[in-house]
Amino acid sequence: MSLLGHENAWRQWREALRGQRMHHAWLLAGKRGLGKMTFALAAARELCGADAGDPAPHPDIHVLTRQPKDDKEERKRDEGKPFETRRNIAVAQIRAMQQRLTTRPTMGARRAVIIDPADDLEPSASNALLKSLEEPPAGTYFLLVAHRPAKLLPTIRSRCRLLRFAPLDDPALDRWLASEAPEADAATREAAVRASGGSPGLALDFLQRDLGPLDTLMARIVREGDPGFTLRGQLAEAVGARPDRERIAAILDLARSVLATEMNRAGEIDRGRRVGWAALVDAHSRLVQLAGQAPTYNFDPGLLVMEIGTLLASAAPASERADV
Repeated sequence: MSLLGHENAWRQWREALRGQRMHHAWLLAGKRGLGKMTFALAAARELCGADAGDPAPHPDIHVLTRQPKDDKEERKRDEGKPFETRRNIAVAQIRAMQQRLTTRPTMGARRAVIIDPADDLEPSASNALLKSLEEPPAGTYFLLVAHRPAKLLPTIRSRCRLLRFAPLDDPALDRWLASEAPEADAATREAAVRASGGSPGLALDFLQRDLGPLDTLMARIVREGDPGFTLRGQLAEAVGARPDRERIAAILDLARSVLATEMNRAGEIDRGRRVGWAALVDAHSRLVQLAGQAPTYNFDPGLLVMEIGTLLASAAPASERADV
């Protein structure tokens, strides 16, 4: 998959790499789907002097990410099948990484540690990582990939050089989608662009997960309401009985995007529509809160989807109080 929008990040990285004192910790920040991990891997290979065209893993590049949640999922991973992961990066993973850092790099003077996503470190893992950032081993460089950098400890953020990844504008993203997914028609691409908020990864995920029907249903619920629960039932059916964690996350992102689009539309049509605007803002705020809870709480998927639908319905004009 080709990637766009990394030119500024590469310029900053390579200027630092050519400098006399390369910063030992980097925070790669931006919304999910902007290619931060792809950048981190390529940057780490440059740092360690690896051949850019060699696909083999490099012994001095260590990647920490969420592990399979149990033995069954671990077997799926080993067989090359899709698998579910734990919710957090555990302290044991940080401890094991620190143990490896007691030795010298294998093939040169530098090594890289990539943590993705660093905002999913469990609290004890964050505290353990902080010790390595405060006293980094010689020749060791950290690249922390973060979709929500505010979740990181302030003391971790303060020890990292920030590298921001900006969303693409709509025309550039639409052109990229047309080249990456030529089978998608213009209307479907438009919905993907709108839902992704400038993220190529999220836009492509929208197409691959066939979220277009969900987008249409959610927009109807927000605009028409759902007094008979008919549309919410259709939404639950379209989502499926057992959506995985990634699909739930994509659905929450989509619901927030639908509300944001409706907020923009309402603002353009009638800036004096205070009650309707307040309902949209309140529903969006509650969806943001729900999205923050979803990765760490054991929500029943069916009930979670109905809650999403109910929040969307609460923002519909038909839901406004008649006496206002």
